[in-house]
Amino acid sequence: MDRIVGVETEYGCLMSSEELRCNSEVWPAKVKNYLFNKVRAGAIDLHYRDYEEPPGNGGFLLNGGRLYLDMGHIEYASPECLHLHDLVTYEMAGDELLRSSLIALEAGDRVSFIKNNVDHHTGATFGCHENYLMKREAQFTPSVLGTLLTFLATRQIYTGAGRVGQANPLAFDFEPPQAETPVAFQLSQRADHIVNDIYQWVQFNRAIINARDEPLADYRKYRRLHLLIGDSNMSPFANALKIGTTAAVLSLLEQRQLPRNLVLNDAVRSTRDVSRDPTRKWIVDLENGKTISALDVQWQFHDLAQRHLRGKDPETDWLLETWSFVLESIEQNPQALIGGVDWITKKWLLEAFMESEKIGWDDPWLQSLDLEYHNIDPTRGLFFSVTPGKRVAEWNNSFEPANAIRVPPANTRASGRARAVAYFQDRHQPYVINWDSIAHDSRDFLVMGDPFETYNDEVDKFLAKPRPVNREDHE
Repeated sequence: MDRIVGVETEYGCLMSSEELRCNSEVWPAKVKNYLFNKVRAGAIDLHYRDYEEPPGNGGFLLNGGRLYLDMGHIEYASPECLHLHDLVTYEMAGDELLRSSLIALEAGDRVSFIKNNVDHHTGATFGCHENYLMKREAQFTPSVLGTLLTFLATRQIYTGAGRVGQANPLAFDFEPPQAETPVAFQLSQRADHIVNDIYQWVQFNRAIINARDEPLADYRKYRRLHLLIGDSNMSPFANALKIGTTAAVLSLLEQRQLPRNLVLNDAVRSTRDVSRDPTRKWIVDLENGKTISALDVQWQFHDLAQRHLRGKDPETDWLLETWSFVLESIEQNPQALIGGVDWITKKWLLEAFMESEKIGWDDPWLQSLDLEYHNIDPTRGLFFSVTPGKRVAEWNNSFEPANAIRVPPANTRASGRARAVAYFQDRHQPYVINWDSIAHDSRDFLVMGDPFETYNDEVDKFLAKPRPVNREDHE
């Protein structure tokens, strides 16, 4: 993978009965304050970033990423990554930051952070947003967008995190949902909450693709594809598949090599139908009147990627081989993907529990277990209780996220930003740090418009410039 990618993850927070006397937003705020004020993991924002992001709400981290509070949740945004293994490592670094904070605060037995996307009690959803840098000249015609939506609606057969039950959110026109057949288990946590294919808003009218044109880079060269459809994955293997296959399809898009006549009749409906299909046939309707299975759709994208991208680099070759292995296993031997594909792993665990306890899918116990699958504490999270096969285990065990908490990727703009974070931590001077710039004040700033550049030298020179001394430095 040679594309700049970043992931934003919102975490749920579970508290024991003794902690429930507190407001549910207390512990996310405590952890945020601990990270910035006690262990100095980053530089806190001194300015308003938005009307919902006042000073002190969050900040950039020493690894180049960002952590902040979003509507009561902790949200962690990874730094820009150029390689797939780096992206998964830095996504996992968010888990490590939160887990280590709870241990240090001696709250690990009372408070848990959950990396999932649904609240079974309230019906709310929180996201895992993917960001892919693309060339500005990439053609987004209706047929190209339609084909991309087909890929995104069907990739859940290996990227879905799985969930017990269903949700019936209101669409943008606020029409009451019609009565539906109860769903025991489905592939995706986000599928029920997606009500549009392409739209600008993030809340209330969640779309597969967020259309806001905000590249966070030189807008003349780049655009940023912002996806809302993805689930948060516990399995590093599934996370790599989600990001890697999508990056590969975007390369096909830029090369104008996408498959033809593969546009869905209704991408939103197909997303939900695939997620809820208990037969695993996953049939979707195409715009041309034909039908096709989600598995066959994915094979078409895989075969084109194999033809046009194979040999590009070892990471791409690993991805193509792994994509093929997963599609074959889904059809012929799903158990080979335990520990690798989250929905398969979760369903296997829940079915074993149901058989042991002689209960059915309607037992509320299963919703609790559904949540515990996503507990990021390895001593409590059900995902960590699974022993995967050799192929999946080798990938899942190849990461050291603890090393990525304070060190940025060495080959992207995150490297230069991290230097600025470390510098401003030790000085009582006004500063503003953004994804694409840093500033001492509103009149003295450095633009960093190319995410492929590290800006190490430029940042060092910018920070070394003589400036008026702030009296607070000598108090």
